[in-house]
Amino acid sequence: MKTVQFFFNHLKGQKGGRRWALAFFLGVLGAGAMAPIYAVFLLIPSIIGLLWLTYDSSCVRGAFAAGWWFGLGHFVAGFYWVANALFVQPDRFGWMAPFAVFFLAGIMALFPAVSVVVSRALGRRSTGVGRVLVFAAAWIFFEWVRSWIFTGFPWNLIGSIWTFSDAIIQSAALAGVYGLGLLSVLVAGMPAILAGNDGWQSKGSPSRPIGIIILFLFVVWSGGAYRLSEASDETVSGVVLRLVQPNIDQKLKWEPRLREKNFKEQIRMGGATPKPGFSVPTHIFWAETAATYFLDKDYASRKAIASSTPKGGLTITGALRTEHRGVGVYQIWNSMQGIDEVGNVVGTYDKFHLVPFGEYTPLRKIFKFSKITVGTTDFSAGPGPRTLRLRGLPPVSPLICYEVIFPNQVVDRQDRPEWLLNLTNDGWYGASSGPYQHFDAARLRAVEEGLPLVRVANTGISGVIDGYGRVVSSLALGTKGTLDSGLPSSLQTTLYGRLGNSIVILLILTIAVIGTLINYKSNDHKI
Repeated sequence: MKTVQFFFNHLKGQKGGRRWALAFFLGVLGAGAMAPIYAVFLLIPSIIGLLWLTYDSSCVRGAFAAGWWFGLGHFVAGFYWVANALFVQPDRFGWMAPFAVFFLAGIMALFPAVSVVVSRALGRRSTGVGRVLVFAAAWIFFEWVRSWIFTGFPWNLIGSIWTFSDAIIQSAALAGVYGLGLLSVLVAGMPAILAGNDGWQSKGSPSRPIGIIILFLFVVWSGGAYRLSEASDETVSGVVLRLVQPNIDQKLKWEPRLREKNFKEQIRMGGATPKPGFSVPTHIFWAETAATYFLDKDYASRKAIASSTPKGGLTITGALRTEHRGVGVYQIWNSMQGIDEVGNVVGTYDKFHLVPFGEYTPLRKIFKFSKITVGTTDFSAGPGPRTLRLRGLPPVSPLICYEVIFPNQVVDRQDRPEWLLNLTNDGWYGASSGPYQHFDAARLRAVEEGLPLVRVANTGISGVIDGYGRVVSSLALGTKGTLDSGLPSSLQTTLYGRLGNSIVILLILTIAVIGTLINYKSNDHKI
């Protein structure tokens, strides 16, 4: 208790630049709870420090600044891998790397900044417990806003810190990653009430509310463990998948002298004899833009892919697709295409959630440079989530690259699929935390929807994930190889799968109202 009070008093004494540097450091500290480190305990001093800075500020401007500097540190540490993508073409975009990381982090930092201002306004007269409740509700509300405003970027949502525990993430089937996030902030922030003055100390023992929230975390873990104890390992009959991970360096992928070699190597890998004890694959999967040709216009390339395509099955690959709209005018899509054993395209999906600056340049009159991917033409967006019916496979919802990070946006609700397929190319991010964070997002989508997810990545991490978010099998980052696996069966539609984010908004409102009504001067705040 004396140690907590010491740090609280020390934090209160910080002013100006030292105060903002401390907020930045606290944000960096919190990022350590994310993949691949999973140092979840670091979130406790991180959130407590931000809470104390928020309510210690003498004005709204000070609280906003504390939240923004915290967010800047948190997102710089969490998004540093963005720089790797710009060094794929260092002569063109390398100079932008530090600016891009800090620019993106600075924009994302507005969300924690606004959340602390809102929580301070609603919980200013609340006791410590009320302040923590309001803060948690505000934080998760603005995470939800971050998932859709300005096309959205819900990367590293706070609830994703629990993906190291199969049991705890089962609660995402009820309230999604946002519900997990609400629990995360409450667990990390509740010890803030140990500070013995300035309205943080609740009447009665502070150990009671802290104990209650820890007990709730234990209940969540226990419920998840029980759910997993009842889980089955059933797979879809007659379906054997082969995932091809060629591990092609992104700097070399589009080299004219290497394109044919890389293409043929993936055909060879797809058609290789199965390892002893494994069945012959019925369907072969390549990664995002693994075919560096316009397959819809190139029969010879399709015929080459067909040479390793199983009879009665398909090869499903990422490829660019184009259509001419007039003289010198054409559109281009980042697509997924199914190729049968005679070279026909039997199914197509066009990516609809495009990456700003990666696949198109927003506000081109301001940002006078091309997207960082190959070519100068912006990609066109597909119509949205859809369910494909491909020969020999259950109905599937295709997702390309970071489309998988968007909660409640990965399936067509009117035509529900039985599994998710995510083709991606994390070769842009190199050997960084990016691919691990991306893979964790995919696992959470599987739990939320109760649907198995197959993920195929150029450089990794490729894997097969069941509807409980468990990794059935995987290929490590930076390795070359194939992965043969059955397709796990789908589960019954989860609560989150049925209600989506409406249940999240209800939880946020409930927690915010309770926190606001716990008034410091009344006796109603006793827990």
